[in-house]
Amino acid sequence: MPLDSLPEWALAQQRVIGERIRAARRQAGMSQVQLGEAVGRDHKTVHRWETALTAPTLMDLILIAHAVNVPLAELVR
Repeated sequence: MPLDSLPEWALAQQRVIGERIRAARRQAGMSQVQLGEAVGRDHKTVHRWETALTAPTLMDLILIAHAVNVPLAELVR
């Protein structure tokens, strides 16, 4: 399925996950640059996740959860 044909509910969930990543990063006192360094990604990629321009992979989510010290389930619930 091409990404441009995702149902609206999936895109909405992607936005929610981005908001949770941002909130968890801020709660951890990290900048986008610091989170990017912690997970091996560019700060621009972190920005794209947080604004739902792109979706993090499962491995990205695992690394993010570890970096900000929250359960993975908290990011994707």
